Amino acid sequence: MGFGRKTTVASERTPEAPPEVLPEAAPAPAPEPAAEAKTAPAPAATPPSRAAGAGDGATFHRNFMLVRDRLFELMDVSAAVSAGREAVHKEVLQTVGEIASRERLRMTAAEQERTCTLILNDMFGLGPIEPLLDDASISDILINGPGQIYVERGGKLQCTDIAFRDNDHLVNVAQRIAASVGRRVDEMSPLCDARLADGSRVNIVLPPLAIDGASISIRKFAKNKVGFQRMVEGGSVSPAMARVLEIASRCRLNIVISGGTGSGKTTLLNALSQMIDAGERIVTIEDAAELQLQQPHVVRLETRPPSIEGGGEITQRDLVKNALRMRPDRIILGETRGAEAFDVLQAMNTGHDGSMTTLHANSPRDALARLENMVLSGNPNLPQRAIRGQIVSAVNLVIQVSRLRDGSRRILNLTEVVGMEGDVIITQDLFKFEYDAGEFTADVRGRFVSGHVRPVFYDRANYFGVGQELMALLTGPGT
Repeated sequence: MGFGRKTTVASERTPEAPPEVLPEAAPAPAPEPAAEAKTAPAPAATPPSRAAGAGDGATFHRNFMLVRDRLFELMDVSAAVSAGREAVHKEVLQTVGEIASRERLRMTAAEQERTCTLILNDMFGLGPIEPLLDDASISDILINGPGQIYVERGGKLQCTDIAFRDNDHLVNVAQRIAASVGRRVDEMSPLCDARLADGSRVNIVLPPLAIDGASISIRKFAKNKVGFQRMVEGGSVSPAMARVLEIASRCRLNIVISGGTGSGKTTLLNALSQMIDAGERIVTIEDAAELQLQQPHVVRLETRPPSIEGGGEITQRDLVKNALRMRPDRIILGETRGAEAFDVLQAMNTGHDGSMTTLHANSPRDALARLENMVLSGNPNLPQRAIRGQIVSAVNLVIQVSRLRDGSRRILNLTEVVGMEGDVIITQDLFKFEYDAGEFTADVRGRFVSGHVRPVFYDRANYFGVGQELMALLTGPGT
């Protein structure tokens, strides 16, 4: 790392602004003496989360800002970023100590290390939210402007005491995220879907669309893959249901996972994909790549938004059409949102058994209706009966997942598409979750029950040698 005059952007140095991460709260700046009122700059707005507290927190606040400003005056930021975080950590820490000594600041070794970490987080990471990204108990990080950051733990939202320095700092982090995946976000293109290095999904909305400052929504994914065993232990699914889902995946059934935002659709899709044979060729298609498949033969495709001139866009429908020419055994679409639904059904009906997708719907019946509407959106001249016949031929199972009022996520319905009677699609529930209406508590209670029916895919299960096990799971005493 080289030291010289500062060569970084203005948003990386704002002397009057509060620091990026201060777990301890600091008081609002005290009024200046009257004699200095004409020359002293107006204090920066203090986030509400720091309005209370004093003592060591306020001291660290002042010391941090002074050290940070002096260090950025000395540092060649471009050279430091090029060198990498590990390479510059020791030198930054040493410089922090030298500045503290020269300015006669009372900073312990722990405070100097913490100051160094905060500065490096701002330079190389995502600034104040780096600790949140490292917290395994957090599933969502929701940033509503520079001074308000919420997280989701255990299905419940909590407000944190973390804040960005100002909106410029927040926008700088947003642009860094977008640039890391070859996308741009600015006033001309204020909307962006991106991902972090660990696969976490990111949505960015910048002003003027976001009125109170930039908004960033981060959906984290667990570093430890969630399988059916862990779902059973967490009460999301019964052991019998989990085994039926494993059989369905191994038997190459076409599966649609339906549910609301944050209900666990992608997590379930990843769990189902673990049952795919390692010898199969899989093509995944997503707006922002987030699937975490473990098979060795996976081709990952990602859409491309239009350029600032409005050209060059590659949609999911374009990728689905192209995937059919790539000799896939299975096509997995991260989420079906529009006209690509027709091409997904075509793929399921033309030798790509075992394909999977997710969509937003409130019930299995709604999921089938949404599929029909999405097909119509891109093919308005198709007869309704023909579309429904295509859905019946293509889709074998609809899995309905939901996030309940206690924050838990459960599979509510495992529904099989049976066929058609007239113009009506016929379905049957293989399993469903029944609430315990007799006792209302903070936790949602209930049980998984079997429909005690013979599935239409029984013959296919026999072909794969698991027919008898399937019937035992659906009709046994434990269901």
